[in-house]
Amino acid sequence: MDFNEFLGLSSKIKNIQLPAEGSHLKMIPPSRKALLNIQKEAINQAKEAGVLALFYPDECNQTKFILILRKTYEGIHSAQVGFPGGKLEAQDTSLEEAAIREAFEEVGVSKNSIEVLRALTQVYIAPSNFYVHPFIAITPKKPLFKLQEDEVEALIEVDIQHFLDDNMVMTKRVKASYNIDVEVPTFLLNDYIVWGATAMILSEIKDLLKELI
Repeated sequence: MDFNEFLGLSSKIKNIQLPAEGSHLKMIPPSRKALLNIQKEAINQAKEAGVLALFYPDECNQTKFILILRKTYEGIHSAQVGFPGGKLEAQDTSLEEAAIREAFEEVGVSKNSIEVLRALTQVYIAPSNFYVHPFIAITPKKPLFKLQEDEVEALIEVDIQHFLDDNMVMTKRVKASYNIDVEVPTFLLNDYIVWGATAMILSEIKDLLKELI
């Protein structure tokens, strides 16, 4: 999709009703669906984080967005694919600001170049007790990416047409928290398996865009 065409959708993205949990449920294994009601109380005590789904034009003016592969470390989200983002810090005035700050710190996108279109539906991550607030945003030209070497292993630039292809959604066996292998719905994007909270957010973005295109 030409980026000018994507820009033409911006006002609609700002005003359309979100697909919300209906989209999230598509990317949740049956075992987790049973936990949705009982986790509502846990959300009240959760830490908060902001993440950014940032769309931009590539060199041919085709629309892309970024994901990152996190470094391997001793932690729940080691070596997983996610959006740029992180927890709300004392200096942040809002979760939107936290998401923009982290995009600058993790992949070098200038804060002043980012226009946030809207907030998306929040996702609770039980293993790490984070309530994640996603935001969909645009930047008018391809950023000069600079990776935060101690946190980001690789940058994943996803073409929007590749993302919208229904064949990129499938079931895979992954190693979840507590080192347990489970079968989960996933996206396969640029040969990376994307699952969990990131896949839930992507599912809402995909449903939102497909309603507009």
